[in-house]
Amino acid sequence: MNAFASQPPIIPNIPEILGFDHVGVAVADLNEGITFYQNVFGAVLLHQEINAAQGVHEAMLSIGHSILQLLAPLTPDSPIGKFLSKNGPGIQQLALTVKDLQAAMDAAVDLGIRVLNPAPVVGTKGALINFLHPKDCGGVLIELVQTQ
Repeated sequence: MNAFASQPPIIPNIPEILGFDHVGVAVADLNEGITFYQNVFGAVLLHQEINAAQGVHEAMLSIGHSILQLLAPLTPDSPIGKFLSKNGPGIQQLALTVKDLQAAMDAAVDLGIRVLNPAPVVGTKGALINFLHPKDCGGVLIELVQTQ
């Protein structure tokens, strides 16, 4: 079975992807994760918040010109808790910035790629987000982010 949704090579595609937003990493303990990335890679803590709707305590860190999101579960049965239980700590998702989230979601569905939520949900710092199913994206959970 092909892990990538079948699609024409160039057009149609998901419109107006502006670039990489961040890489999300699941960690068991947020403070330990922050300390590790600060001490080893010189990361700078930009933002922390609890997103109860998604069941995570998260932190955004800057490493050079890139952003790393650390995600720690609020409960073992949250999506990140389940991810850690199944996979252990590590890369959980790759996030792309899009100009128009709804247009990107519609295009993904037209391409045969499943979106995980029927409508955009609120993510970090109030951004609108949704996810593309990893089984349709070569095994990678893709987060689409439209900043406010």
